[in-house]
Amino acid sequence: MKVLIQRVSEARVEVGGEAVGEIGRGLLLLVGIERHDGPETMARMATRVAGYRLFADAQGKMNLDVGEAGGALLAVSQFTLAADTRKGRRPGFSAAAQPAVARVLFEAFVVALRDAGLAVACGRFSEDMQVHLVNDGPVTFMLEM
Repeated sequence: MKVLIQRVSEARVEVGGEAVGEIGRGLLLLVGIERHDGPETMARMATRVAGYRLFADAQGKMNLDVGEAGGALLAVSQFTLAADTRKGRRPGFSAAAQPAVARVLFEAFVVALRDAGLAVACGRFSEDMQVHLVNDGPVTFMLEM
């Protein structure tokens, strides 16, 4: 599992020109689910994301997690994060989970984030989405399990 985290001032995802998920201050999560991932991976990654300290405290240090900072999450499934790009000029997707499995796992990831007390908006699984964001910092990290 790979989650590209971007700290944002605002973000939204659109499908066919319609906003299907949007947040103000918080984290945009681009989520790649791989073949070897399971429910336990989703739970562990949700705990990691919820506790990841990316927001400034009173001293200006990145010591606050998204909940402590009063932020929200926008989770967007992105199977291309599972691509093998080590060689050639075309990515391979054999490491990506099958869509039916990935959908269930993505939903489990979102539930785990909500169970952690976080506000979570989402894109639409397997749709052509346009993601709009204002990256704050910029601050971007790749978390992998």
